[in-house]
Amino acid sequence: MKRQKKLLFIPLLFMLLLSIIPSIIYANNDKIVYVVPIKNTVEKGLSEFIDRAITEAEENRASAIIFDMNTPGGDVSAAIEIGKRISETDIKTVTYINQDAISAGSYIALNTDEIYMVEGGRIGSSGVIDQQGNAADEKAQSYWLSAMKGAAEKTGRDPIYAMAMADKSIAIPGIKKSGTFLTLTSSEAQEIEYSNGTVKSLDDVLNQLDLKDAKLERLDESFAEKIARFVTNPIIVPILLSIGSLGLIIELYSPGFGLPGIAGISALLLFFYGHLVAGLAGYESLILFVIGILLIILEFFVVGGIAGAIGIVSVIASMFLASGDIAVIGISLVIAIGVSIIASILLVKVFGRKMKFFRKIILTDSTSTENGYVSNQNREDLIGKTGIALTALRPAGVVLVNEERVDVVSEGSFIDKEKNVKVVKVEGSRIVVREILTKDILKEDE
Repeated sequence: MKRQKKLLFIPLLFMLLLSIIPSIIYANNDKIVYVVPIKNTVEKGLSEFIDRAITEAEENRASAIIFDMNTPGGDVSAAIEIGKRISETDIKTVTYINQDAISAGSYIALNTDEIYMVEGGRIGSSGVIDQQGNAADEKAQSYWLSAMKGAAEKTGRDPIYAMAMADKSIAIPGIKKSGTFLTLTSSEAQEIEYSNGTVKSLDDVLNQLDLKDAKLERLDESFAEKIARFVTNPIIVPILLSIGSLGLIIELYSPGFGLPGIAGISALLLFFYGHLVAGLAGYESLILFVIGILLIILEFFVVGGIAGAIGIVSVIASMFLASGDIAVIGISLVIAIGVSIIASILLVKVFGRKMKFFRKIILTDSTSTENGYVSNQNREDLIGKTGIALTALRPAGVVLVNEERVDVVSEGSFIDKEKNVKVVKVEGSRIVVREILTKDILKEDE
């Protein structure tokens, strides 16, 4: 019994040592600085990376976090999330503008405690625009303007300059005329105290912060986070959805399962994978997508259209659920549907007869009476003939007319098996019969 107690004590001792070792390591060097890159477009995948970086810095009791920034801007909602996470941490935050902090980048920078810029660096031009490059609606602009103002006020900067970065109508004498977004150079930003200094390198920033002897921890995005950033880019989303829908459409018209189907499913899975890694989607959206695909497949085997309709709705709903941005996914789906329709028309009308690959999946031959084809046999000779129902007509079934089995339909009413019927109408291949009642038979006998 004592031996068992000792064995149980060993894992507890091991866990205690693991918790103490990091404290011992960082006690030898109480100054640690995390350097976190913010490069290229700001999108929702970046938000997850920034959250991970700040969390790790907090766990390791970092003295400061320096965001090495060079971005043309990007998604407003992603910038808001990043700014909120930066504001929540108690660690000193610094933006090192290593060229540009434009649009969403300027908002992120304004949320940090200090800003340093290289010579020739720029910050500003923060007007909010939609995916078509047009000015956003008044509601979105008002929200963004208040966010820029709040970020500046929170870090002790004059909010009028932040507002001028987002609002063309604001004029600042000697700095900005009405009709343009404010963009500050490194010297201008320093003059109005939006920048704490102009530097040449990251080492200069560390010197300014009195952290030149600190241990540097340079974080970079994992492979999964890089994929997430790529996939959640508002430009890439409609491309993926277009490839997915077009691949599946081509696959429906081709025998077996080949490259188009693989490409289509891969594009859609990549869409969901990126949004899962970025923290935008949960597994419920992926499950809903799989259910939708299964229902669409089921439609090929069960006639009715209900399963297919529910499947399509499920797939579209799963994409809205995964995206988290109704406007972006809505526009992306419209683009994807438009591309698929246009591409389908081109495949059939233009490439169908010219390219060998498309001739395999598109029917280009036609049948005509000149070539000896007959679409259906005209059976007007049966009109007025009588027969016996070999099966119940509900309303379709089989009757025996002059020793010939004929597929027919009733006029709409149910006709039981072995009842006498009469052919009353022939419409192409559709032969319509009516039940002969007993009184009608008697009249004919008379």
